[in-house]
Amino acid sequence: MRLLFSLIRRARCLPPRHHERRTLLTLAIETSCDDTSVAILEKQKAKSTLHFHDKVTSDNRAFQGVHPLVALESHQKSLALLVNRALQSLPERPAESATWTNAIQIRGATEESHTLRKRPDFITVTRGPGMQSNLMTGLDTAKGLAVAWQIPVLGVNHMQAHALTPRLVSSLNASSESAESHPQFPFLSLLVSGGNTMLVHSSDIVSHSILAEKTDIPVGNVLDKCARDILPASLLDNGKSVMYGPMLEAFAFPNGAEDYDYTPPETQRGLNTMKTTQFGWAIRPPLSEDKSSSMEFSYSGLGAIIRRIVEGNPEMSDPERRLLAQETMRVAFEHLASRVLLALSTPAMKDISTLVVSGGVASNQFLKHMLRSLLNKRGFEGVEVVFPPMSLCTDNAAMIAWTGMEMWEAGWRSGLDVRSLKKWAIDPEAGDGGIMGAEGWRRVDDTQL
Repeated sequence: MRLLFSLIRRARCLPPRHHERRTLLTLAIETSCDDTSVAILEKQKAKSTLHFHDKVTSDNRAFQGVHPLVALESHQKSLALLVNRALQSLPERPAESATWTNAIQIRGATEESHTLRKRPDFITVTRGPGMQSNLMTGLDTAKGLAVAWQIPVLGVNHMQAHALTPRLVSSLNASSESAESHPQFPFLSLLVSGGNTMLVHSSDIVSHSILAEKTDIPVGNVLDKCARDILPASLLDNGKSVMYGPMLEAFAFPNGAEDYDYTPPETQRGLNTMKTTQFGWAIRPPLSEDKSSSMEFSYSGLGAIIRRIVEGNPEMSDPERRLLAQETMRVAFEHLASRVLLALSTPAMKDISTLVVSGGVASNQFLKHMLRSLLNKRGFEGVEVVFPPMSLCTDNAAMIAWTGMEMWEAGWRSGLDVRSLKKWAIDPEAGDGGIMGAEGWRRVDDTQL
């Protein structure tokens, strides 16, 4: 503290400097489920820099799924350590420009050494939706940092962050400060994870109208369940996480794209047709009868079918298991694609040129291949399909930081009294009012940005 005081006092004696070009700096926290993640993001006009990004995933292998208490204990153990590491990556603040309001003092490699770092402009944190106790851990930590540094806190929607992730990627890759964020609104968002499955029309950063959503279990959840039934016991026993969906993909396609053998059907009816395999079984597509054109996703039946097939052949060979894994993903992903195609075929979507696919399941490369093939076959070659990098598909603090940036620049702030939200819709027509329906928002005018 004496160092900071002496440097600031010395800086006051220096000649006045030209005003620095405005940048935004945020420290972000994500703790909605089993991933503890922290990021530091800096933005200067259209170009962004990710100074720090890391996460710790709780070990839930003994439970073959996320155990709330284990995940909570992992957050409590890991979050402060990640924040402490992240502080070392804050941009340095030159002594001549340091003030009480723009600098913080960070301990160096030894007890006596210290450096001046830029103080974040605000803290961004996931407020919901997610596991209540886990969210509270992140939100309370964010509030503590905000109070200690006397800066605002901004609580953002986790699903909104997934939808906006490609705009983060665009900003990170921008060649200049004048580049435009991509994709531009409006666009379609297919949000697919272990907790959500929805097709959304995104018209601006806070307006995401749901066109189709799950009626039972999410696609990521059913892929995990099917993987536990299909995968050989040796693979399950030696797995390093409970991310069974990626394990299923790796088992189904050991050589990656070389193993893909997919011919997209030419009609909507073709997406609802059962295909009998060489082993005599077939998987009935979800909602393939009276609801084949309804704007909804349903996966509970798929999981039951796969279990019956496996239980009917306890000695199933690995080649048959591999084909079952491939067919499971084909049927699951064709169901996703069928609703995308139905939406794109409506007059209201004629101006849509981009489909964003995000969430944990978006890391599946076979899904990427299938969607592109189906869109091309059905006359939508001009629709760009945007997948974030695999590292940004699963839960992460970088997307939370970016959403905070977008909300901040739009003039939105959160109060210190905001609470975590277990459920929080993104559709403004939802019963809770969507993103802006949550209590605690306040708007600032342009002079305060």
